[in-house]
Amino acid sequence: MNKTVNTDNTRNGEEYSGSPAPFATFLTLFLIFLALTILAIPRPISALFGVIALASVIFLPATVAINKEWEEAIILRFGKFQRLVGPGFFFKWPFAESFLKQDKRIITLDVSRQEVMTKDNISVSVDAVVFMKVVDTKDSLVNIQNVWNSVMKYAQTTMRDVVGDVELDELLARRDEIANKIEKIVERETKDWGVDIISVKLQTVELPEDMKRVIARQAEAEREKRAVIIKSEGELTAAENLEKAVKKMSGRAMYLRTLSSLEDISYDQSNTIVFAIPMDMVKGEILGLAAFAGANNASKVVRLKKEETKQ
Repeated sequence: MNKTVNTDNTRNGEEYSGSPAPFATFLTLFLIFLALTILAIPRPISALFGVIALASVIFLPATVAINKEWEEAIILRFGKFQRLVGPGFFFKWPFAESFLKQDKRIITLDVSRQEVMTKDNISVSVDAVVFMKVVDTKDSLVNIQNVWNSVMKYAQTTMRDVVGDVELDELLARRDEIANKIEKIVERETKDWGVDIISVKLQTVELPEDMKRVIARQAEAEREKRAVIIKSEGELTAAENLEKAVKKMSGRAMYLRTLSSLEDISYDQSNTIVFAIPMDMVKGEILGLAAFAGANNASKVVRLKKEETKQ
């Protein structure tokens, strides 16, 4: 919203508040001819004075009109613009003057859904909403026939043009930028209509069913890709930490760690586990047990020989 229109602050009192002269004139005529009618009774001319007094009082309400707080009106005298009038009572000459009102509140215009072909030849359904406000009552009534309908139609055609110049991915990713572009174009073209385009918002961008399925598959593939990357990074970190632990562990510590792991995975007694242990991990233990067994056998042989000698 780039306009800075301060119309209400620049109006002078004579232009903005109509003079009560029409009301005062007809009221005066009524009182004068009423008095003449009373004074002329019973002469025949009293009937003429009575008719004029009656006509004056009949036209009296036609000299007054009312604007609501959010309304502003223009007075046309014999079809030509005469002045502006604001909220409250205002006065006009019957037959010679007429008025047109305008709503000065912020108006919401729904831009109906349009089937638009994007730059990459994909058909999408797009609708929008326009927030606008009348800032110059005279221009909005004199320069354009139906300002609300005209702005909506222009926003509709502009939306089709702008969306047709972008690709689908850009439309989905940059909706606010595209809406701002539509707003600037509409505001530039409607500056002589007495309105201020506050904002334009794209409400719905609906894709064909086949495109929805394609995008869903693409999103699913992207999620799987991220999951694989996260899992591989976790495995890499675990492997690095395990390598550091191996470097710090001795052969016996590794052997105890292996036994502890086997104990953990064999908690369920119904499972049968077949495993292989590297020989270099238990080589020292195996050699120690073999030497111990050999020494034990030798001691048994010596003891048997001693017993035979005694006999």
